[in-house]
Amino acid sequence: MVDVDVVVVGAGPTGLMLAGELGQAGMRALLLERRPEPSEMAKAGGLAGQILQLLHYRGELDRFREASTDPARPAPAPRFPFGGLHLDFTQLEDPPMRAMLLPQPRLEGVLAARAIERGADVRRGHEVVDLRQDDDAVTVEVRGPDGPYEVAAQFLVGCDGGRSRVRDLAGIPFPGTSFPEIERLASVTVPDSVTVLDDGSLDIPGVGQIPFGYTATERGVFACSGMGDTMGVYTAEVEATEYDDDAPMTVAELRASVSRVLGIDLQLGEPLRMTRFGYSAKQADTYRDGRVFLAGDAAHLFPAGGVAVNAGMLDAANLAWKLADSVHGWAPTVLLDTYSHERRAAAERTLLHTRAQVALRRGYGPGGDALRTLFLELTADEQPLRRLGALMAGTDLGSPMSDTHPLVGTFATDRALHVDHEDPRFAGVLRRGRPVLLDLTDHAELRELAGQWRGRVDVVSATIDEPPADALLILPDARIAWAATVDEPGKTALPALREALTTWFGAPST
Repeated sequence: MVDVDVVVVGAGPTGLMLAGELGQAGMRALLLERRPEPSEMAKAGGLAGQILQLLHYRGELDRFREASTDPARPAPAPRFPFGGLHLDFTQLEDPPMRAMLLPQPRLEGVLAARAIERGADVRRGHEVVDLRQDDDAVTVEVRGPDGPYEVAAQFLVGCDGGRSRVRDLAGIPFPGTSFPEIERLASVTVPDSVTVLDDGSLDIPGVGQIPFGYTATERGVFACSGMGDTMGVYTAEVEATEYDDDAPMTVAELRASVSRVLGIDLQLGEPLRMTRFGYSAKQADTYRDGRVFLAGDAAHLFPAGGVAVNAGMLDAANLAWKLADSVHGWAPTVLLDTYSHERRAAAERTLLHTRAQVALRRGYGPGGDALRTLFLELTADEQPLRRLGALMAGTDLGSPMSDTHPLVGTFATDRALHVDHEDPRFAGVLRRGRPVLLDLTDHAELRELAGQWRGRVDVVSATIDEPPADALLILPDARIAWAATVDEPGKTALPALREALTTWFGAPST
């Protein structure tokens, strides 16, 4: 007998997102977190990439925006760090990469409230100590504040970070590389002794001007950026010291790191955000072992910032509806296996560009300078810049799912749909977390066919001046599973849609 439908382990952005998605699908979700209280450490500074598009489709983007650092403040200009450089997407009318300032504690607060509203049971101070599974259920042994207990579920998902206990208990290998660097990142107020110049550079008495962006030295990497009365400071250096993840970084520690890397004594103001971390390039051999799944950092670690939260929350969006359909008994037998296949492939693309960033970032001397100079020259052209932006945003998934239509297997982005950014017609199109048949040409036969999966597939009609297809079957994580070509006749579109619906969602309801 199962106590809940799904146990989620880890109350970071991935686990909280998953619990909320499961609750939306009517699942009884239990979220276990070993820490007794939410962390106040802002490991991530915001949301970026495809997750923003998905939240728009969920009709929830404004909720997250209202919790941001300054809701009235415009979104930051699309300029993003990449391997010791800054890529400038402002030259593009429709940049493939965007961001929202939302420190991780606030993000987790929104996600936790969202999960609880949808019925999730969130238990903090409850640590998983063992698990066992059979053909019918997975049983989790938990150590809670009132003593040990067990809970049985149909599925267990480990969202418990790079040192995942769930992954270890399931015996899933986690190969890859850990880099011998400590990264320190902070946002601080500007002290009286430092002047922020118009281009973001810093002017320091007795030192002179430190340029905006990254400076590689033989001792590590330093970066700075100034904006108004705040400035960002970053260092990376090789260290043998092991730090406790829960031990906060101090201003004195950061100043000492700047001194070692850059050789100057940089005065710092009051800390607004401070975090310390290491980088690894790792991926689990599989994201599934029977009834046990992995998501987020438990499944993959990337050696660059700004991508982990996006990737983990997209993992959750991909997995949640598949677990729910399996619990409901609708899912084809192979559906759950598509999660590991799809999200591992997506992580491979993220590992590709983040490993490349390591090479760019660590290159020192004339060779490293030449590599970065040439790289920036290439990104002055639109197509390379778009490709890099899609990789950073998590929308470049590599090989397409099908050769039947160029959109199949890709994400339904603004650019793919030929619409403006945050087009209000599509706000909430995936509100219920269900797949949607998006009819763009008033194709009644297609809508009627999709209606046979009523309760599992929603049907939405919209008008676009230059539609990319007659209709699209969009999965709950915004991937496109099927598309009808423009002016495709019903004799080919109908059987193709029926095959796609059956492949993804099983036999029709009616």
